[in-house]
Amino acid sequence: MSTEVQPRTGPAWDRSAEEKAALRRAGDWARRAPLLPALIFLIIVTQLPFVITLVISFMNWNAYYPDERGFTGFDNYRRVLTDVNTRDSIITTIQLTVSVVLVSLVLGLLIALLLDRAFRGRGVVRTMMITPFLVVPVAAALVWKHALYNPEYGLFNGVLTWIFGENAPQPDWISTMPLTAIVVSLVWQWTPFMMLIILAGLQSKPLDVIEAARIDGCSSWQIFRHMTLPHLRQYLELGALLGSIYIVQNFDAVFTITSGGLGTANLPYTIYQTFYNAQDYGRASAAGVVVVIGTIVIATFALRTVSSLFREEGAR
Repeated sequence: MSTEVQPRTGPAWDRSAEEKAALRRAGDWARRAPLLPALIFLIIVTQLPFVITLVISFMNWNAYYPDERGFTGFDNYRRVLTDVNTRDSIITTIQLTVSVVLVSLVLGLLIALLLDRAFRGRGVVRTMMITPFLVVPVAAALVWKHALYNPEYGLFNGVLTWIFGENAPQPDWISTMPLTAIVVSLVWQWTPFMMLIILAGLQSKPLDVIEAARIDGCSSWQIFRHMTLPHLRQYLELGALLGSIYIVQNFDAVFTITSGGLGTANLPYTIYQTFYNAQDYGRASAAGVVVVIGTIVIATFALRTVSSLFREEGAR
């Protein structure tokens, strides 16, 4: 006698499956509903202004010539990429970003290696090392401009006078090396950020493997070169990418220390000048879109690095 089980089909079973699917969808919407106001607010605050900026970037809109307003296509983008001042500001932005990121990474790595060791008062020292990153950027730039760089009463020239006496040189740091002055102030502020990321990587390294390497006779340099540094590669990449995202958009230090003079105008400062001084809203919007596109490209690599770090942590 056959005892084959017949599949559950029919109107009653189909209706039950549809009801379960409807209940599941309703439950999903019930969980998402509290997030909708935040999502709508985020779209209004971030995406809507960007869409408006994108529209303006295709328009000939200069407040000094209100009668000539109209659609101009990609002309603003062509002017942004061919204008000599804009091209110089792009080069300055690249120089500023690369210099600050590389120096901050090296200093952050050295400080993180020191703070990874156990010693009395390590928690206090870590807190003090983080402090520069917590200072408001404009306030930090003002401190460097007036308290440190000033040729008459700045700390640097005061130290030179204390060491060499009354005949000590009194250089005007901002005038003689303007871009370096900005780089130094940004390195001071961003080194703690790099240090935190690298320190997190150091504290996640496999201690048992390193201890086994020490037992096998490996020196500290060999352990650092062949074990610690490869382990920190993704953390170094993450620090470089996140630092680049923020420093590419830096405006405070350039505006406060040099006001964009002496060849230090980066792309954000040039956008500011184009918008507020030249009143050319279309070209300023096009330059802003270029900055956003560059930032998105860097952020994409940063997100990939973060995802790979999460995958590695989840696999452990």
